[in-house]
Amino acid sequence: MGNDQRRGRNRTGRGHRRGVELLSLTLNSQQRMENILAGLCGTSPEDPLPVWVHGSVGHCFNQLTLNVIPHVILAVVSACFLGTPRSGSGVPCRTGWGFRITASFVLAGLFLADIIPATISHQELGPVYLEVLANGIAILTWLTHGLALLMLFRSFHSSTRGPVVLALLTLLPLPSFIITLVWYCQSRTAWSPAHPAASSRFAILCLQLASLLVYMIGYLLPTTGRQDFLSINRSWQQDQLISEPGIPVPEQQGVAEDGESWLSRFFYVWMNPLMKRGYQWKLNQPQDVYVLPHQLQAARVCDRFYSCWQKKAALHQVEEEETVSLTSPIIAGGDGSSSALDSSHHAQEAVQLLSVLHAAFGLRFYSLGLLRLASSLLDFSGPLLLNMLVNFMESRQEPLSHGVLYALGLFAGSFLGALLRNQFNYEVNKVSLMVRAAVISAIYRKALRVSGTSLARFTVGEIVNFMSTDTSRMVNFCLSFHEVWSLPFQFSITLYLLYQQVGVAFLGGLALALLLVPINKVIANRIMMSNKEMLKHKDSRVKLMTEFLCGIRVIKFYTWEKHFSTRINACRAKELQKLQAIKYLDALCVYLWAALPIVVSITIFITYVLLGHQLTAAKVFTALALVGMLILPLNSFPWVLNGTLEAKVSLDRIQRFLELMDQDLEAYYALDSPSDTATAMEMRCVAFSWVPVEEESTKQPLSTDTLQLHIENLSVRKGMLLGVVGKVGSGKSSLLAAITGELIKQGGRVHVCDLEQGFGLAAQEPWIQFTTVRENILFGREYDARLYEEVVEACALSEDLNILPAGDQTEVGENGVTLSGGQKARIALARAVYQEKDLYLLDDPLAAVDANVANHLMQKCVLGVLKHKTRILCTHRTEFLEKADALLLMDNGRIVKTGTPADILPLVEAVPKFKDVDKRQKDKAPDEQGQEEAIETEAEESTENNHLIRKEEEKKEGAVSFHVYKAYWQAVGSCLALSILFSLLLMQASRNISDWWLSHWISSISQTANTSVMVCSASLPSPQLLLFSTVGLVSPIQALDTSSVPSNGSLDVNFYLIVYGSIAGANSLFTILRAFLFAYGAIRAATVIHNRLLQRALKATVTFFDTTPTGRILNRFSSDLYCVDDSLPFILNIFLANMYGLLGMLVIITYGIPWTGLVLLPLGALYFSIQRYYRRTSRELKRLYSVTLSPIYTHFSETLSGLSTIRAMRATQRFELENQLRLEQNQRCLFASSTAMLWLDIRLQMIGVAVITAIAGIAIVQHQKQVGNPGLVGLVLSYALSVTNLLSGLISSFTLTETMMVSVERTEEYTTDIPMESQDKLVQVAPDWPSQGIVEFQQVVLAYRAGLPNALDGVNFTVYPGEKVGIVGRTGSGKSTLFLALFRMLELKSGRILLDGVDSKLVGLEELRSRLAIIPQDPFLFSGSIRENLDPQGKRTDAELHEVLEQCHLLGVITQMGGLDSELGERGKSLSVGQRQLVCLARALLTQAKVLCIDEATASVDQKTDQLLQHTIRQRFADKTVLTIAHRLNTILDSDRVLVMQAGRVAELDTPTRLSQKDDSLFQRLLHSGQQ
Repeated sequence: MGNDQRRGRNRTGRGHRRGVELLSLTLNSQQRMENILAGLCGTSPEDPLPVWVHGSVGHCFNQLTLNVIPHVILAVVSACFLGTPRSGSGVPCRTGWGFRITASFVLAGLFLADIIPATISHQELGPVYLEVLANGIAILTWLTHGLALLMLFRSFHSSTRGPVVLALLTLLPLPSFIITLVWYCQSRTAWSPAHPAASSRFAILCLQLASLLVYMIGYLLPTTGRQDFLSINRSWQQDQLISEPGIPVPEQQGVAEDGESWLSRFFYVWMNPLMKRGYQWKLNQPQDVYVLPHQLQAARVCDRFYSCWQKKAALHQVEEEETVSLTSPIIAGGDGSSSALDSSHHAQEAVQLLSVLHAAFGLRFYSLGLLRLASSLLDFSGPLLLNMLVNFMESRQEPLSHGVLYALGLFAGSFLGALLRNQFNYEVNKVSLMVRAAVISAIYRKALRVSGTSLARFTVGEIVNFMSTDTSRMVNFCLSFHEVWSLPFQFSITLYLLYQQVGVAFLGGLALALLLVPINKVIANRIMMSNKEMLKHKDSRVKLMTEFLCGIRVIKFYTWEKHFSTRINACRAKELQKLQAIKYLDALCVYLWAALPIVVSITIFITYVLLGHQLTAAKVFTALALVGMLILPLNSFPWVLNGTLEAKVSLDRIQRFLELMDQDLEAYYALDSPSDTATAMEMRCVAFSWVPVEEESTKQPLSTDTLQLHIENLSVRKGMLLGVVGKVGSGKSSLLAAITGELIKQGGRVHVCDLEQGFGLAAQEPWIQFTTVRENILFGREYDARLYEEVVEACALSEDLNILPAGDQTEVGENGVTLSGGQKARIALARAVYQEKDLYLLDDPLAAVDANVANHLMQKCVLGVLKHKTRILCTHRTEFLEKADALLLMDNGRIVKTGTPADILPLVEAVPKFKDVDKRQKDKAPDEQGQEEAIETEAEESTENNHLIRKEEEKKEGAVSFHVYKAYWQAVGSCLALSILFSLLLMQASRNISDWWLSHWISSISQTANTSVMVCSASLPSPQLLLFSTVGLVSPIQALDTSSVPSNGSLDVNFYLIVYGSIAGANSLFTILRAFLFAYGAIRAATVIHNRLLQRALKATVTFFDTTPTGRILNRFSSDLYCVDDSLPFILNIFLANMYGLLGMLVIITYGIPWTGLVLLPLGALYFSIQRYYRRTSRELKRLYSVTLSPIYTHFSETLSGLSTIRAMRATQRFELENQLRLEQNQRCLFASSTAMLWLDIRLQMIGVAVITAIAGIAIVQHQKQVGNPGLVGLVLSYALSVTNLLSGLISSFTLTETMMVSVERTEEYTTDIPMESQDKLVQVAPDWPSQGIVEFQQVVLAYRAGLPNALDGVNFTVYPGEKVGIVGRTGSGKSTLFLALFRMLELKSGRILLDGVDSKLVGLEELRSRLAIIPQDPFLFSGSIRENLDPQGKRTDAELHEVLEQCHLLGVITQMGGLDSELGERGKSLSVGQRQLVCLARALLTQAKVLCIDEATASVDQKTDQLLQHTIRQRFADKTVLTIAHRLNTILDSDRVLVMQAGRVAELDTPTRLSQKDDSLFQRLLHSGQQ
């Protein structure tokens, strides 16, 4: 972040100072220009370009303005069409096009022929150079034009006449031809034998006119109608697009850019419909965005990339003289074409990604450098012409035409510069899109091909990172590559110019500037270090928050909010401390860069004076301007280098991934079939391993634990069911992996028949895609209703599909999170069965299901639908293998024995298996039901939650409302905020004053010059100009009365320099003040916002935490807060600086030349509407981009996790295509989004051009009227030159500020809209309350949330002091709700709860909860020491703690761990679940409360611990009231009374013995069902 920040900050301040320098240097550029013109035309330097000579148009004027310029325009426009893509269909021949193309090339030939007589004739018609120049340009023009026509003719323009503008521009040179023709006739040299050269030139001229006539006839010939053109266009689109299967390309969303005229391309007119739809909120899905241009479509780019890859690979193979056959097409997946990356790993190691990219896109990319160079040079044109214009205004002798020419030059220079810069950015964007598509698809394709064993070196996260982070770094490098050479280029030019000005003195300043670079580096390093530290504290704070949110119920039961808030605040304080360091260092950094130009220039002046030279004003200004120019490259170069290094690292990482070994199935399988045709698969003497051989030798000691698989002889007949059994880790799954080719074969022979078809694989860990259930089962095959029904029935999925909310159209979450384990396994099985393969490999599909389902799968699926297929089934549930044709018993990677089930099963069962299986079934079945129940409730919750989630999403659309800004303002503090704004104002004003002083100096000099000639000789450039280009915001100067200037120049200079230095010092003081104030304000805001957020979160109701996903709350505390801490202040800073800068500039311009107000008003309105239009569309496009980005990554990580399945089922081709489609979607949005920025940019640039031209025009008019002040004009223009940068900077920084403000909005939403627990206490209770422990429920009614049925519906009962009451009832009968009501976690609808006769509603929450004790169902421990977990408030002594631990039988364990201060790890990881339960008991013992609530833990405690617990509770709580929610009834049989809940009411309340004897009582029924 830091880099871009500083780069941004420095650019804003120095927009205006660029380019300036050259000005003064072109001392007499204009005189020089006149001499050159005079030399070229052979005229006098006074009037080098006479328009009228001897009654006809001057020849030189005719050639230069009427011949050369039109030809240049035609050439440039023609060149725009050279890139037109070809049409897919064949192009019918059209006579008109033939005429035009021929005429163009003939014209080029004629101009070439004309050069010969022109050079021979010597001066008859004018100087030779002029003729050569004119003819040379014409030749180039007509060649370019002819080629452009050829391109257009081959594109889909062929059926029309092509762009009208091209034909019109060919008429531009016509006047020149006609004037020359008339001249020949008048001078009568046309056919005179005395002038053979002239005669031949006349003949050539006639031929040229004839050719032009042919061209026009060709244009006017009739062509096919528009209708035909449309149909061709449409067929071309359909040829070229990969549109999503089944989604036709809608009419309104045409292809971007292709077939547009040059005008539309330069100004992005083709974007207008899209911008309009964005403005009308109609961009809702990726399909609404344009299709990518032909040359950018993923399919084309990838084809080009892979063909280059193949060429490189082939070259390398030839070099190595190793002919390696390409992998057979089967494995590549379909057609041979895609085997580009598989050509063999010899070639692979050699092919470098960079060289392939270079071959595919290099030429296009490097040629953009020319554009960059041209635009850089044009940047210098502004200041140069400004110089001439100011000179013209001062001299009052030059003819008006010069002024007009300079104004036109200013217009043309800024206009062309803007166009070239914009096109450069556009083209670079296109190249970077191509690189991105190529690299992403290469990584994806490689991942599909690479052998599973070598892929294991990388984690899924790492590989997805290659695709996201590393690719984006490489793409960013595309953008900064041209900076790498252009910055040093600018730097060296500037240095040279400085040297010209002040000689060796510049070294002093340069040394200082270079010295600052290491200082800056040191500061940057400190910032990096602090940043790392800060992130560490941030992580620990977020971890704490996570714990807090996970255990929120328990924390509220125990009233530990205070404890947690102090811990979180402590972390936050450390984090803010580091943040403070970062912000202040950052402020220092910015200040140094801002102060640098002044310090450097003053150093240079001092050195210069010490060397014994005289300072003149001209030197001062020029040096200042040049120093300003030096700073920018110095500042941004380190970041550019940084980016380059990052890109290099990323490239190497990707390269390493691309060099991994591929799966070489041709070498793996024997392709010749065995003699016996009935064999489906056989292996002979094969050894397999998971680790490549070369690695094993290096890892010798470790290689023991990698499983080796040795198979002497295994042959499987077609159609048989082969069972594979063996204990865990015996190599069953490895055997299946060996069959599919995922292992490394180390010799021997494997044969599988029908390899192309692949396998039906149901892997052990079922792999589920993030799509609908039906899509998961179909897996890319056509939907066949009969087969589908059959498969679903066979895999026992019919019932499950009925339960799911949308049947088989239900979306399954990532990795199938919304399904239970059994459902996942069955869907994976169904997918395999639906593929109808011949060989099925089933890896324990029965493991995750209960006995009935397993039986069903076995009968209906394995022995039913699949009965004629070859099946290899691995399983632990041997009872299902009795029907198998043969069994393999495996152990330690070898086949121990093969035989019939009767032979083998007894061997397996010798290990006591059945008991285990039974237990497993029992455990599994309820587990699965539980999971399904969970799913149902989840579905209900989600429908309830729907409106909640929706509400949040809508928040983010539209602009950020005013109250958010107000909230941030208040967080900073009004006083501080005002002083920040005031310091900004002071800074801007002091900058203006320092410039005013310079201007004052200048005007005094020019006045002196007017009074005494001795000061300025004519050769000096105008002092005004020097100032204007240089300085920032100059206040205009009235002519000051300085008639009494002392003639002593040097004294004068010193005086002015000292004053200037002190003003500059004041400016730098205000700058540093502003920087530090801003940093302080940002930190204060961050502190306030976090405190408010945390306070609200601590006091929120439990309902809020139940209805809001933890992730969403955490997001507020992590990413949103990070934004408020770091990104927002930074962007806001830039935005404010831009705003002040723009205001200053407007003040100057309107004050300097008031008439410009007339132009500025309409332009201002235009600016406002354009930016509103843009911001809305840009927001939508950015949203679409991020929406389409995540599917690429999820699809990729999904592919990686299901790689073996995809390859075994031979679906790689389809997945590659899917990746391409997702990439295409994303690239479409990215392209539209970046083009929208350029659309805005070119319009802003045009506003800038308009301002400049208007000012120049007004200045000339004022000059004619003798009212212009040249000083003011120069000043105003020098501002205008930087107007565009400011305008676009303002928009982008405002848009970003808005984006960041969303974070403030989201935190605000939580500080205002969360339901809170009531904090009031109406009754003061005694310190020992409740002393007796009477609990009384009176008609209690309670619902979880409004709109849900009542959870307690009129509950009435009383518990007497010291009584032990057990609470029982079925799930959902309201048992746990009783406790929630007692602790006031939920407020009652009606009724009261009395404790010792006091209504609990009147007691303060903290008091109430702290006087009751509870042992919650899920034992909650947080990371920290055992002491903290038992007694967070630290009220107890060690002795008490030890005593309690002793009673809970924990003392031994704790002492072993290291006593009370040993750490527990996250959520008490270092203790078993049972021990955690005991810790919770210890807490309850410590509270010494009169009322204890126990919510019994179900499965976590073993019998022995359970008895211990019960015993301790009876002993310690003998005289207390105990309420126990029981799940195992035996624990409450000895309680005093039992309370049976049913549907939120008390059904029965009596002693256990009476209830169990009473016939037909609920309690009795519960007892019986429990004992079964």
